[in-house]
Amino acid sequence: MTAEQDPVKVMKQEVGKAAAARVQSGSIVGLGTGSTTAYTIEYLGSRLKSGELKDIKGIPTSFQASVLAKQYGIPLTTLDEVDHIDIAIDGADEVDPQKNLIKGGGAAHTREKIVDTLAEQFIVVVDSSKLVDKLGSTFLLPVEVIPMAMTPVMRAIEKLGGKPELRMGVKKAGPVITDQGNMVIDVKFDFIDNPAELEKTLNNIPGVLENGLFVGVTDLVLVGEVKDGQPTVREF
Repeated sequence: MTAEQDPVKVMKQEVGKAAAARVQSGSIVGLGTGSTTAYTIEYLGSRLKSGELKDIKGIPTSFQASVLAKQYGIPLTTLDEVDHIDIAIDGADEVDPQKNLIKGGGAAHTREKIVDTLAEQFIVVVDSSKLVDKLGSTFLLPVEVIPMAMTPVMRAIEKLGGKPELRMGVKKAGPVITDQGNMVIDVKFDFIDNPAELEKTLNNIPGVLENGLFVGVTDLVLVGEVKDGQPTVREF
């Protein structure tokens, strides 16, 4: 590792690579969103190019994933054209000891949940800073909302004890708009005691499309760490 290489970046590359290495020829692959998964997509592309991997098709979870897949030569398909997904690889903003997740930092959690839940095997790639004892301890919970319902949904969330805030754009005036044309409300809960219950309760509020709690979906977590300046990957 050269001096100018950031160990955190190298660790993200390594964990992304470790996930891509688990993809077998002939697979239909859910392609996640975010900085770590971007390395997975890049590495899948180079495995295809070298001929080590053959005949895979990707299902992207976002515009970002689809752009990267095209850039690295991964053929894409849609959920209309396939009857299963063999493996999905995605990042997370928080992972608890039961492998439940909070996702949606990139506002792509609705598509991610559709693809990741359909996959026969769902692998999560994270760095160790994303591991928490309880969900909601470091990260706000994203909730995707249809624009006309924004105010009533925020009121309903307040009644549940959450503090909702509309996610605003960076380098863009106004709110963040998802790939589906909706808005994202980030919610602070002091603690999330029962993620499965909260996931259902939030999704039952009229106007909510999907929230970032992923409960009982994850099969394997690959955790990247930097130890003594060296990147390592462990299974969790």
